[in-house]
Amino acid sequence: MEKIATVGLDIAKSVFQVHGVDAAGEVLVRKRLCRARVIPFFAKLPRCLVGIEACSTSHHWARELIALGHDVRLMPAQYVKPYVKRGKNDAADAEAICEAVTRPAMRFVTVKTPEQQSVMMLHRVRLMLNRQRTQLSNATRAHMSEFGIVAPVGRIGLERLLAISRISPAGRSRISAARSDRGRRSRAGDQPHPSPSAPTT
Repeated sequence: MEKIATVGLDIAKSVFQVHGVDAAGEVLVRKRLCRARVIPFFAKLPRCLVGIEACSTSHHWARELIALGHDVRLMPAQYVKPYVKRGKNDAADAEAICEAVTRPAMRFVTVKTPEQQSVMMLHRVRLMLNRQRTQLSNATRAHMSEFGIVAPVGRIGLERLLAISRISPAGRSRISAARSDRGRRSRAGDQPHPSPSAPTT
């Protein structure tokens, strides 16, 4: 059997699809792998070029395969899509990935380190908390406006709502809870985070 030169790996949560070709482009392997069989499969292969779409968990799998000695390239999904020759399925996707990774003009995504991904995760959580904080304040103000009670945006607006005597005890309790929750989200969202280090190529 000829040596596998290039592999397209379509990753998923449980079942992965592999499409491997030799240096001449002849198909040598086309198979499905369960998650537990991915590493053993690539561990048996000689060093080869492996293409993966840049998506959820792709950086993890890239690091794992690089550790086995393979040359792994991540590609944006939109750049792989033009190479899909037939209906959308795992086998067709793996074949398209295998072809796309060999294109000289293909744009690749740098594989991130665990540290870089951790910093990005912190920034995303911070953005989420800030959005939730604003949504909570806006929702509380909107509810109060149904009773003809209006207030400015932000923390000051919530404080003014609490000072209005005609708000019912239940409404006042809801505003107090919103203010407390907003404060917790503010403290969590305002925590300083390190900047991600420059990716290595």
